[in-house]
Amino acid sequence: MRTAARLGLFAAGAAAVFAVALAAAPLVIPADASAAWTSNEEDPMDPAGTGHGGPAAAAASADDVRGLSVSHRGITLTALAAPSRAGEAGEISFRLTDGAGAAVTDVEISHEKPLHLIVVRTDGAGFRHVHPVVDEAGTWHVPFTFDRAGAHRVFADFVPAAVGEAVTLTSTVEVAGDVAPEPRTTDVTTSTVDGLEVELDGALVTGAESELTFTVTRDGEPVTSLEPYLGAYGHLVALRQGDLAYLHVHPMGEPGDGVTDPGPEIAFMATAPTAGRYLLYLDLQEGGVVRSIPFVVTATAGATDGAGSDSHEGADSHGGTDTHGEDHR
Repeated sequence: MRTAARLGLFAAGAAAVFAVALAAAPLVIPADASAAWTSNEEDPMDPAGTGHGGPAAAAASADDVRGLSVSHRGITLTALAAPSRAGEAGEISFRLTDGAGAAVTDVEISHEKPLHLIVVRTDGAGFRHVHPVVDEAGTWHVPFTFDRAGAHRVFADFVPAAVGEAVTLTSTVEVAGDVAPEPRTTDVTTSTVDGLEVELDGALVTGAESELTFTVTRDGEPVTSLEPYLGAYGHLVALRQGDLAYLHVHPMGEPGDGVTDPGPEIAFMATAPTAGRYLLYLDLQEGGVVRSIPFVVTATAGATDGAGSDSHEGADSHGGTDTHGEDHR
């Protein structure tokens, strides 16, 4: 599909932007395991809801990203429990509670799932995306075994029915064992997982949208047999290095729209909230298998940075999160 056609199609929908969720080692994921997320809440050009944007609003929005708090929009992530040692089989469980302490279980289905749970070590290693289920007592849980020791961030991404917009809450789990750091110190724009080679083309900038295009090949030949996965040919997630602010973007076009081809290219529109390094993970399905493919990019200040932004953090045209009770390895 030509870029101009994708841009024309994408212009008909809302622009989606990043909001945080780092990543690490390449993963191979069962086809029914999940991976698409949502984008955020207030208009970053008008965080106060005044209907007026401008430089001040744009500057303020740089720090108005998701995935940095255990509590937001009156909902709190509580009672988080997980295996305490690397290699120990168990489960991750937690509760979502409102201001009165009541369990929050009424969530909207988004991308075919009620809730996404992202788990990643604080250096970006061991990225996992699983889908908890909720029991009658209001506790969410999913089987889980940590591959690595160290401090891990846990992100719960969901759309409370009472809020109607995506909420991402986060907390930390300490996992015992020998820690072998895996820092991301250089940009990575070509990545290979399970024989699929994916090349990233495009620059990530602040203050303006830019196109990121991923080209998928196998043995040097274009892959044109990508399969629909949660309503798209690909999903892109990113974490801002340092604080692991949670970012997510959606692809331009969708399967069956008469314009979007099933590869070899998958294109996204994205805006970085701040300059710096971001860890990206592209999830796609091919041959009945969902794969998570990692990249590292450095965002630079855009020409319009500080003078207004076209970014609409929270304008998620796909409307929500997705989860189930499975693991993506």
